[in-house]
Amino acid sequence: MAQLVQINVSKGGVPKKPIHSATVTVNGVEGDKQKHLKYHGGPERAVCIYSLERILTLQREGHSIWPGATGENLTVSGLRWDDIKPGVVLKVGNDLLLEVTSYAVPCSQISEWFNDKKSTRISQKMHPGWSRVYCKVLQEGSIKPGDFVMIKS
Repeated sequence: MAQLVQINVSKGGVPKKPIHSATVTVNGVEGDKQKHLKYHGGPERAVCIYSLERILTLQREGHSIWPGATGENLTVSGLRWDDIKPGVVLKVGNDLLLEVTSYAVPCSQISEWFNDKKSTRISQKMHPGWSRVYCKVLQEGSIKPGDFVMIKS
């Protein structure tokens, strides 16, 4: 079963640090802020999600990223990441419903964790299936690491 591995927040920017639990509203994970609101945050980009399996593969390639380094709010494990695309609805824990709205374009703020300083390694355009995704909140809820994650549609 897929699960929520880590919840990550920051006061703005990256990396985001793990927390023990969170309430997620239509505005995103409570306690989290984004540095550049033109590109991050807002109702259509309220929550950023990334795959632990993708992070581990990138580490094996020699990149020094870890959960939260690329600015994702939720690090998940056990999902077929190639199936996570715009329009997919995810249920996290008992209440939280998220709809994937777009792929997150990698920015220069995360480039230091890539060998060649090019964060394009996780660009959907250049490496399909390796991007983080943005979600809007369809139903608010409280979550904690270990909660199940499942595709609803």
